[in-house]
Amino acid sequence: MLSHLQGRPVTMERYPSGIGRKGFWQKDVSRGFPEWLQRVEVPKKDGVVHHPLATDTRSLLWMANQNAVTLHVWPSRVPGPLHPEGLFHPDLCVFDLDPAGDDPDAARAATLQVRDLLDELGLVSLVKTSGSKGFHVVVPLDGTADFDEVAAFAHRAGALLVKRHPERLTQEFLKADRGSRVLVDTGRNGWSATFAAAYTVRARPGAPVSAPCSWAEVERGEVAPRSFTLRSMAERLEAVGDLWAELAANGQSVREAAERSKRL
Repeated sequence: MLSHLQGRPVTMERYPSGIGRKGFWQKDVSRGFPEWLQRVEVPKKDGVVHHPLATDTRSLLWMANQNAVTLHVWPSRVPGPLHPEGLFHPDLCVFDLDPAGDDPDAARAATLQVRDLLDELGLVSLVKTSGSKGFHVVVPLDGTADFDEVAAFAHRAGALLVKRHPERLTQEFLKADRGSRVLVDTGRNGWSATFAAAYTVRARPGAPVSAPCSWAEVERGEVAPRSFTLRSMAERLEAVGDLWAELAANGQSVREAAERSKRL
């Protein structure tokens, strides 16, 4: 999990009384943290936010000890060798497929439609279960484009998908406006937006995990959004390893794909 958290500002979804009670989200860590915990200062309107960073096992354990069940991360990282542009330039573009109800087949079909469009646009994508109702499709980026460019591309790609499959897909955020359609949520690509980190546990009965899977598994219907759980992950990793291990080394430019999407 650490390689996928490395350098990304973290928002902790905390449940001090367990998932049966209302929890809360915590972005800012300004008090009550150990001196060794690394943080990143992020500008916001009228101030700054001090997000924690998961840099090693100790920091990950500290977050778990705060009753943080789910860790949500940015699609960008602090400056480093593989991402010199830093927080203002995402290294991921995220498509969150969210069905109106608990419908794994609809979520799976929509996810494959996103993959096929990205292929058409010349982008290689990876997939993981959300641990909730849908799947996350992720495009590794080279960091040359900023948030505005990536968000605009993602929104345009989502609009093109909805135009092609209006009976199945929608960009309507309100559930009342979706009907039975699957939401193609591209809002994870804006400044300070987050998505559930790879291998994070979700706050649902059975402790489902948002875990990478293969496109072949999705095509064959072998995985559903909550197929993997805290109890099964050790066996899963022993069998397939980290399917996203090469993600950081395979960044692509979104700019050519954006031009292709405009022509379509």
